Amino acid sequence: MMAAADTLPAGKEIRLGLDRDGTIKLGFMLAIALYLVVTLALPLYAMLSKSFVTYRFDLSAYELQVSDPTGRVFAPAVTAAALNAAAGAFGPEDLRASADARLPVADLFPDFSFRSPVKYRLRALADGAAWQVGLETVRSPDWVEYDSNTLRRITLRPVASVGIENYIAYVSSPTLVRSIENSLFIAAVSTVLTVGLAFGFAYALTRSRMRFKGTMKLVAMMPILVPSLLPGIALIYLFGNQGLLKGLLMGQSIYGPLGIIIGSVFFTFPHALIIISTALAIADQRQYEAADSLRASRWRTFWTVTVPGARYGLISAVFVTFTLVVTDFGLPKVIGGQYNVLAIDIYKQVIGQQNFEMGAVVSVVLLVPAVLAFLIDRQVQKKQVSLLSARSVTFEPKANPWFDALCLCWCGLVALFILTIIGVCQLAALVTFWPYDMSLGLTNFAFDKMDGGGWSAYWNSVRLAAVTAVVGTAVVFAGAYMVEKTAGVRPVRGLFHFLAMLPMAVPGMVLGLAYIFFFNNPDNPLHGLYGTMTILVVSTVTHFYTVGHLTALTALKQIDAEFEPVAASLRQPFYRLFARVTVPICLPAILDIMIYMFVNAMTTVSAVVFLYSTHTALASIAVLNMDDAGDIAPAAAMGMMIFYTNVAARLLHMLASRGLLARTQAWRQR
Repeated sequence: MMAAADTLPAGKEIRLGLDRDGTIKLGFMLAIALYLVVTLALPLYAMLSKSFVTYRFDLSAYELQVSDPTGRVFAPAVTAAALNAAAGAFGPEDLRASADARLPVADLFPDFSFRSPVKYRLRALADGAAWQVGLETVRSPDWVEYDSNTLRRITLRPVASVGIENYIAYVSSPTLVRSIENSLFIAAVSTVLTVGLAFGFAYALTRSRMRFKGTMKLVAMMPILVPSLLPGIALIYLFGNQGLLKGLLMGQSIYGPLGIIIGSVFFTFPHALIIISTALAIADQRQYEAADSLRASRWRTFWTVTVPGARYGLISAVFVTFTLVVTDFGLPKVIGGQYNVLAIDIYKQVIGQQNFEMGAVVSVVLLVPAVLAFLIDRQVQKKQVSLLSARSVTFEPKANPWFDALCLCWCGLVALFILTIIGVCQLAALVTFWPYDMSLGLTNFAFDKMDGGGWSAYWNSVRLAAVTAVVGTAVVFAGAYMVEKTAGVRPVRGLFHFLAMLPMAVPGMVLGLAYIFFFNNPDNPLHGLYGTMTILVVSTVTHFYTVGHLTALTALKQIDAEFEPVAASLRQPFYRLFARVTVPICLPAILDIMIYMFVNAMTTVSAVVFLYSTHTALASIAVLNMDDAGDIAPAAAMGMMIFYTNVAARLLHMLASRGLLARTQAWRQR
């Protein structure tokens, strides 16, 4: 009895509650999560839903009567389907339609004449059946009478339904299916070449003592500063019909897979190089010393020590390169010729044929390889283990004149390839009239005399990049801070992290098309954003959100978690700690996110090609439009303006970093 009396009754489970700062952080996190839901999840859902919407002319839903020549006595009613069966006016393919399709009623009558005194009556037999008289839409179950002159202006409207017919039509089209094969082929070949070249370049930088390493790194990063359309223009000037080196192709055409592959290697090379260089830089000197002591050959050491140590970086480089190539739109548009790929199919379906439903289907198909590559890469990264320990010794390459000379030759050839592409674009921008008048001048920079948006398009890009850099960095860093420094609420943090990682798996063209379906809907309260600079900023921030988020998280994880409890014990609000401690410590990462956002906003094409208006045309879009209009030299000039701007931004970033970091990072110096 005493033991029972001494036993305390079971109480409620103790849970840690959120204090005031925690509640505010959670509120900020939910606000940014809502931003990602509205700007990413909901548009993707709208696009996916649209891909299952089919439109078809249901001729059995309409009934007609035709009068005698007097216009007074009408024959018995007959459905439009029966009339079509008798006249053979429309086949099954004609009845499959898009949302804005029209079917002329007069074609159901072989002997129709708009001068005839015959009159017609029309009514709907099913809900949703409608017809259009000029611009007026009519839905009526009662007979509506028209004269012959009016009937020629009447068109039937398609009826919407939900199903997989769009996907069946896609699979049944040999041309569209061939685009999948072409995209996978281009991506596979480009990935093998790019990763091979980047590995050799990174190996030379990290495993040799060759000269001019800094210069080589600088040249290798140049392709990031130009839009993907620019290498296509350079290849046209080099190997096109009037190219400088056309004879080197021995009769082969640069327009098609050859040009796309060469251009893809150019613009994806720095992305693969950054990943592989990081992987090779993390090496333990002791492993190589052990290999030397066991008298292992250089070749065996390479395959047993170097490659296994860098395997995760290589795998990431493969998937990143593959995704960039398979989702790129600009390069195939400029130099692809008649060689269709998935990104071009989306553009043709939406811009060329106004078939938004089939464009959504192609977008879903394009989304599949991008998502799979992203998921596989994430799984591989989870298996990566630390290669450096507290006892590790940093690898220091030994001098080897022959090997160093070989590495310099390899890097020099790659650098020559990159500089040639940039140099040819610069030459094309300055030559008066290629190849007939090779005098140099600034004629091609008179953008206001060309199609594409003029100088206002360039300044729109600068404004977009500046706003994206400031707003995007603030949103991304604040979101990363909230998810990293908010204690508890693990499910909410997990959901936020998922939303933050999702943009990396979504190609730019898919995101742009999803924005059409979501923001261009008149029933959407945010419909007013469509066609404005705001939606371009939103789409660009969302498209490049993931890399900035990961960069911010990496910096925030380096800060000791004890700062928050100490600040709380001193009754200091979190925003004061954030402003005085977190931001100064993470300033290098913040500046890196800003320049990343700026450069990508200047060069992006695919994410904004569906969203700009006449007043918000961008420089990258102007390059595309001028190339379409045949103004290739001005297109090269505009592309070089983007390059100049990004170089200037990089220099400004370097100077600002040097000044700001000298003041805020002095604590790092011993």
